[in-house]
Amino acid sequence: MISRRRFIKQLLGLIALVAGGGTAVFQALKQEEFKAESGPEAAPAGQPEEAPSEKAVPEIPKEPLLSFFLLSDMHISVDDSTMTDKLHLALKDVSDFDSPVDTVILGGDLTDFGRESDYKLLRRIMDEYKLPKVYGNMGNHDYYDIWLNANGHFSTETMPNGKTDAMSRKRFQQFIGYKDLPYIDVWVNDVHLILVSQELYVQEKADVGEGAWYSDQQLDWLAETMKVHKDGRPAIVFIHQPLPEPGTDGGTHRLIRATRFREILEPYRNVFVLSGHTHRSFVGEDHYNTQNTFHWFNNASVGRTRGTSASGGASAQGMYVQVYPHQVVVRGREFTDRSWIDKAEWTVPLV
Repeated sequence: MISRRRFIKQLLGLIALVAGGGTAVFQALKQEEFKAESGPEAAPAGQPEEAPSEKAVPEIPKEPLLSFFLLSDMHISVDDSTMTDKLHLALKDVSDFDSPVDTVILGGDLTDFGRESDYKLLRRIMDEYKLPKVYGNMGNHDYYDIWLNANGHFSTETMPNGKTDAMSRKRFQQFIGYKDLPYIDVWVNDVHLILVSQELYVQEKADVGEGAWYSDQQLDWLAETMKVHKDGRPAIVFIHQPLPEPGTDGGTHRLIRATRFREILEPYRNVFVLSGHTHRSFVGEDHYNTQNTFHWFNNASVGRTRGTSASGGASAQGMYVQVYPHQVVVRGREFTDRSWIDKAEWTVPLV
C-alpha cells in the first residue's frame, strides 16, 4: 500500500504539469506535505517511527537515610549484674552489626535508681564498645534515687531521703551530655530526632505517680520544633511512658498530658512516636498502634523484657529503625542470639 507521504509527492508532481488556476491547490497540498514530514507521526527516512516516550520513574534508593537502634529500659544498677550482662549482649551486637548504625538512642530508664554509681557503671560499659553518637531521654526509674535512704535501702517512709528530682535530672544530663534541659532535638543525616523527657517525679509533683509529666515549656518547645515538618519530612519523636487511649489524658505509667501531645502532632504527616516502659516482648505481641494520626511503636526492654528468648534464656530486646526517603522500616531484635524476631517487622510508606 502506498504511503500518505509518497502519494502527496506524486500528486504534487502531477499538478506541476497542469497549467492555469492550479496554484491554490498546489499551495494547499504543499502544506499537507509539510505537516506529513514534520508532524508527530513523521520519522526520519530509513528509521522506524518511535513510540511516545514515557515519563521517567525515579529510582528508589537502596540505602536508608538513617539507621539507628533504640535501646529502652536497660535498668543498669550496681546491685544487679543481670542488667549489665544483657546490656553487654546488646552493645556487642550493635557495635558489630552487619548493617549501618548511625546513632543509638537510649529510651528512658537507663538506670534502675538514677544514682551516681549507676551512671558511672553505665559509662564504663558503654566505653568498652565503639559506638556512634548516643542520645537519650529520661524515664521514671531515672528519678528513683529519692526512694533510697542513707544505707541504700528502699524507704517509702523517709522519701525523698534528703534528695531532689533536680539532682536526678542533673545526673542524667551530665551523663548524656545535655546542658540545660533533659530534652533535645537533633538532625542526623538530615532526619529529625526529637527526644521528649519526663521532667519531674513525685518529689516535685506528688500526683504524677509513675506517669510522664511534660511542662508547658516543653510542650511549647515541641510545638515550635514540629513546625519544620509542614513539608512532610519524617519526624521521629521519642517518649518513655506509653500513651493512654485516644481522647484521654494519662495517669500513672502513661503520658499524662496526652491530649495536648496529640494536638501538637496532629497537623503533620509522617510522624513516628517510639515509646518504651512496658517491657512487652516482641514475640507474640503487636507493637504497632494505628489509632493515632501518627505511627506509634512501643519498644521492648534490654534489661527486663518479659518472657524468654528462643533459646530458653532471659530475653533482651530492642528496636532497629531505618528511615528511607519513601518509607520507614521498624524491626524487633533479640540481642541474646543476635536474631530478628518473627512478625516484629513493619514497613510504613511515607505519604
